[in-house]
Amino acid sequence: MGPKPLVIKMNGAISDKTKDGPNGISYTTKNSEDDESHQMISSLFLGPHAENYEYFKSNIIAILEYTRDARLNYFPEDGRFISEQVQASSTFTKSTDKIGNAVKKAAELLSKHSVPWWSPRYAAHMCMDMSMPSLLGYFMTMLYNPNNVSIEASPLTMVAEIEAGQQLCEMFGYNLNPEAKNVPVGWGHITCGGTVANLESIWYVTSVMAGLNRYPDDDTHMSARNLKFYPLALRNAVKDFGPLSFLSSTFAVETCSGIKKLFKDLSKWELMNLKVPTVLEIPDRLSVEYGISSVFLQNVMKKYGIQSVGLGTLERQYDIDKPMQYMLASTRHYSWPKSGAIAGIGSENVVGIAPDIEARLDLDDLDKHLKASLEKQQAVYAVVAIIGSTEEGAVDSLRGVLRLREIYQAQGLSFVIHADAAWGGYFASMIPKDFKPGDPKNAEPPTQTGKGDGFVPDASLRVDTQEDIYALRYADSITVDPHKAGYIPYPAGGLCYRDDRMRFLITWTSPYISRAGTTESIGIYGVEGSKPGASAMSTWLANRCIGMGTDGYGALLGEVSFTISRLSAHWAAMSTNSSSFTCVPLNLPPAERKAMEDPNSTPESYAKAVEEEKEKIRQQILNKSNQEIIDEDADRAPEDKAMVLLRALGSDLNINAFALNFRYSDGTLNDDVEEANYLNRRVVEVLSVDSPEDDPTKIPFYLTSTEFEHELYGNCAQHFKKRLGLAQDELSLFVLRNVLMTPFPTEGNFIDKMVNIFQEVVEKEVEVCRKRNEAKENHHSFIMQDGEDKVYLVNRSMFYLASRRRQLIASAKLDDKSLTTYRDAKKANPDETYFLSTQHKEDITATMLSDGSFQAVITTKSGKTITTGVTGTSFTAIKDRPLNSKYRDHGYPTTHMPFYLYGDPSAPHIDHMLLLAPNIQLSAHISLSVTPPLPPSLLREGCILLLHDVREASMQPFLPTTTSPSPSSSSSLVPGQGPTSERNFFFKRGSRFQASVFRDR
Repeated sequence: MGPKPLVIKMNGAISDKTKDGPNGISYTTKNSEDDESHQMISSLFLGPHAENYEYFKSNIIAILEYTRDARLNYFPEDGRFISEQVQASSTFTKSTDKIGNAVKKAAELLSKHSVPWWSPRYAAHMCMDMSMPSLLGYFMTMLYNPNNVSIEASPLTMVAEIEAGQQLCEMFGYNLNPEAKNVPVGWGHITCGGTVANLESIWYVTSVMAGLNRYPDDDTHMSARNLKFYPLALRNAVKDFGPLSFLSSTFAVETCSGIKKLFKDLSKWELMNLKVPTVLEIPDRLSVEYGISSVFLQNVMKKYGIQSVGLGTLERQYDIDKPMQYMLASTRHYSWPKSGAIAGIGSENVVGIAPDIEARLDLDDLDKHLKASLEKQQAVYAVVAIIGSTEEGAVDSLRGVLRLREIYQAQGLSFVIHADAAWGGYFASMIPKDFKPGDPKNAEPPTQTGKGDGFVPDASLRVDTQEDIYALRYADSITVDPHKAGYIPYPAGGLCYRDDRMRFLITWTSPYISRAGTTESIGIYGVEGSKPGASAMSTWLANRCIGMGTDGYGALLGEVSFTISRLSAHWAAMSTNSSSFTCVPLNLPPAERKAMEDPNSTPESYAKAVEEEKEKIRQQILNKSNQEIIDEDADRAPEDKAMVLLRALGSDLNINAFALNFRYSDGTLNDDVEEANYLNRRVVEVLSVDSPEDDPTKIPFYLTSTEFEHELYGNCAQHFKKRLGLAQDELSLFVLRNVLMTPFPTEGNFIDKMVNIFQEVVEKEVEVCRKRNEAKENHHSFIMQDGEDKVYLVNRSMFYLASRRRQLIASAKLDDKSLTTYRDAKKANPDETYFLSTQHKEDITATMLSDGSFQAVITTKSGKTITTGVTGTSFTAIKDRPLNSKYRDHGYPTTHMPFYLYGDPSAPHIDHMLLLAPNIQLSAHISLSVTPPLPPSLLREGCILLLHDVREASMQPFLPTTTSPSPSSSSSLVPGQGPTSERNFFFKRGSRFQASVFRDR
């Protein structure tokens, strides 16, 4: 019996064999049968409830049967190698049972402990149910395990990888017709991921390579340099008495500013700034115009190339004293500085350009950096435009980068333009073939053809985003990740070149992977050696089955874009002025953007415009089904359509970055960044897996998070804080983030259900934040220090609790009996630490500091009670400083460590100034040797003591000690106590320090 044919249904309605869930609920209706686009999309996935299980299963069985027959049909006369008798043996049976049990157990564990990417409840990372064609492609190929390093090891999947590269190039708009005039031929290949693709893109621009040759099947590849250094190395061979000096008087090239000059007369600056096509054409021109063979040129470059003379030698020969740089937005993926370090250019030379307020590349800041490079004559390797940042979904203005290159080429500065479209690459499938930049129809929402409750409309990208993605066809190279928006299993990245000759800059031939006379092996290109053919086949099959245009991936991502827009609407309009919290999206809704750009806008008119648009969103979008939105839009003017508003909400590409802040019980909005961060962290901890002990099946809705670091996000973070009502400080901002890759949640308005879960979590966590931040009466604990006629009390501070979020040093008098008991205990055991704790809950400001009296108990560090019924009077603050984030010093001193100095001349004490959080509380009685002696009044009012050569900045953050009540509190440490690790700490009994004393102003 022959194998069953593959059953990948791509068109028509799919009968839903598990239509109703366990509760009889279905999020599709028979009316959705009219939405043919959604029917096609529904056929691509196994489904949130395995609705397409039978189709998937039949394909798996067919694959296994083809695999079986392939083995049976290969020299069938060889016969069986595993006999029935062996299979019937007890040992064989025992082993197969063991494997079977292990497989079932492992499958069970995966089913219980894997994050449910496939569910519409998952809206966190760039993960979703993989398409069935991609899974089947990977599975069928995995059984053969081809290695795409060589045609010998992968005769079919090598071809699949070449064709997958062509599919991607065509989607980006690269030319694939070798007969086309005046336009290069594109080329692409599969990598294990975007990180390796980005590294490869740096490699072809910056590193030692071999093979800039039009004839890659020649086993005598010419050694070559990258685009920046190849001309420098070649110039040495062209100079007087060099092996190419015979062409010095005739071989001319055009500089990037359009001036034709003899190659030998080019300055080093001109050599480093030749245009990409100019460099790539040099080997061909030498062959055509001078008859120079690739073998001869190879031998020349073996002597003059950087791989022979070394980078340092070449830089010294040309007096290059400024390192070349990469430039891209500081919001870049971490792979860029990492790749810079690996490639040897140094992560410091991967220069971060400031983002604008919506996390896109700030073209003005880029222009400023390029101008500085031109003025300093510091060459630029490349400028990278990010087409869909992984944290915010932001699309940089690739058109703007291309314009800037033209401007600076005219002035003598040229650079490669690379597009990091790891996330955004597949969104190019949404751009129609007849798209024309600047066409007014680009602003119109797509026509909707479905109807019914199960109808999922298509959404188009914003006009600016469309035009920047369209401009990918002009980028020199593009990173893309099929394992992101291509719905393909890991690992599957990709790198495409506008000019296929670029691949010869990354050729590295090894005898065992490339023999003369064999078909070209794709394994000679790029960073990787061995790599799974399964990834290439998975990518090729998914691209082929789904389609790379608007009726394939474009339709899928169009529905997903609509779905994320509906969720964006919730983040934009969720909170009101009376809510316990505020929810603010990073991307400005239209009315807020208009108000911000209006020079006549006032705070009142600004707030009014924002609230009016929120109400419009609630009325026209949040409470409506998809069909209702479309139907009601029919009677609206174009500018008033809900679909137009939906298109304007959220980020450029299917990622929502947003943040929460809470209101106190009196309605006042919190202004402390640290406390807002605390709320956002608590929310995401509930709605994500952050520990192996977490049960992924119990999390009802998934979100993730990111952090806007001040150093990287600058004004973008500050602007976001302002909109959240937070202080403009240098603290990083913790931001919630959701990526949506599923088209299913808007059916039956499933999103509402998820948003309700989110709101319940937020409201619960707001109460936690209020409790922690609304100062109330509490028990207070103080470290006791003796004085001449009083005691000094050092508050045991806690950053995480408002009632104790202060650094308070006070003096007080105790009743005679209690004071005597304390001093007797202290005399008997001088190494012990004693604490005074209030007997009742107190509000320090309202009671203790107001009337100066309190009731307390005295205990030891171990909790032993020394005396109760202590009466305190004359409670007077010496130092009382809030520990909220805005009162701290984020530019911490690097050469010393600050303490408060206070007490009596015969009993001075110090307490470490808490200027960062978390921190460590260090308190001690000290002796001072100072001439002249400090005035007693200075000690009583408290001053600042700086320990010299104790560099606190180098010790931060301090490791938590065993006495720390919380990771976010300050740990207390008294000299001579604590575990061994603390005893080895600098702050210990008998230590001597040089110090300076300053009046605290």
